[in-house]
Amino acid sequence: MDRSNEAQATVGKLWEEHLAAAFPAALRGAEPAGVDMVMLDANIAGCVLTWQKTGGDLDADRQRILRSRLSDLDRLLPLLVETNEIHYCQRLHRLAVLTSEHGPVPTD
Repeated sequence: MDRSNEAQATVGKLWEEHLAAAFPAALRGAEPAGVDMVMLDANIAGCVLTWQKTGGDLDADRQRILRSRLSDLDRLLPLLVETNEIHYCQRLHRLAVLTSEHGPVPTD
């Protein structure tokens, strides 16, 4: 399995886990490090869905959004103390990294 297909499989698995996970109640309306957690989640989710639908292709705006949201996650992750919040945000971080680093899957 090449890196692109491996990324697609990993993102698919992480995305299923993310959809099955409840948004941490304490993060609703919260803004640790000045980051609106609901918008962070929605922004990354939108980029991941687009990445999946386009075979790994993201436009410049979505790439910019992911870079910005990764920066936000890097600032706020050290502030989280609840295990469920940490796991939720670490998964978001991994999804954002994978989708920002892997381009379109070749269609041979």
